Amino acid sequence: MNITNYKIWTLTDGSEGMVSQVLGLAKEFSDEILEIKTNLYFPWSFLQPGILPINKWTFKNNLPIEDKPNLVISCGRKSVYLSIFLKKKYNDIINIHIQNPKISFDNFNYIVAPNHDMISGKNVINSIGALHKFSPTIITNTKDIKNLPSKNLISCIIGGQNNHYNFGPKEAESLCKKLLDLKKHNPEINLLIISSRRTESSIKIIIKNKLGEISNLWLGEGYNPYVFSLKYSSHFILTSDSTSMISESAITGKPIYIHHLPYKRISKRLESFHNEFRMLNITRDFVFTKSLSNWTYNPLNESKRISGIIKERIIEDSK
Repeated sequence: MNITNYKIWTLTDGSEGMVSQVLGLAKEFSDEILEIKTNLYFPWSFLQPGILPINKWTFKNNLPIEDKPNLVISCGRKSVYLSIFLKKKYNDIINIHIQNPKISFDNFNYIVAPNHDMISGKNVINSIGALHKFSPTIITNTKDIKNLPSKNLISCIIGGQNNHYNFGPKEAESLCKKLLDLKKHNPEINLLIISSRRTESSIKIIIKNKLGEISNLWLGEGYNPYVFSLKYSSHFILTSDSTSMISESAITGKPIYIHHLPYKRISKRLESFHNEFRMLNITRDFVFTKSLSNWTYNPLNESKRISGIIKERIIEDSK
């Protein structure tokens, strides 16, 4: 079968970050995509893959087994189970797992893992940063938003506290001071502040109080201007906690400044990620500054690049 006619199942736990990664890769192969949210019974829902055997009773999902896919793309621990089950049931399907599955790589045809995961193998393909669903076409075709300026736009995209980073009132105040100083010395710029699902309410309140009069704010209500920001921003300012948002912004080829949050505990993976993006001239540190610099780099479109590698290997293996 022609690769462009592949029937694809994507397997995730339903979280937006994982869905974005599998869809980004899947859409490079075909438009015939079935999205499946993996739903596991206890105790598989709490255990790492490999602890217990996998059978059809592992899943609550009512799968359309009679309409089997050609390609399965999974992401996340829970979906490792379902990918392995489908591979055993249909030995001729191709299964791809995104991120380190933390189980024998032999369970998959291909594994796509970012360089900062620091894994390798004969069937491992390493990406720069995270895969995602955004493409130049999606960004170009996004609609304008009424009353939101597109000229001289600088977008600050804010994440939230996680297992590795602190992001409390002190860190929010520090970021606001930098943005206030930038706006003071560059009154012509239009600031767009975008929060994420992980941004805590207390942080949103500080941002609203400090920046509400000098910027356009999106704090979770109404139409999300995220793709608008990817299209029109001349620069990005992002908090260091989210490798996905940084990877997504890098598809634009536009300068990205990183507001580094303090570590709760130093992560070699995150240090590796940030070092790689600095070395590639994609990001620079956001410090108190009167102006933003302009620089260029090759836009990252890792979903397209990685899919090209996999397509070549599929064709070669079929000979």
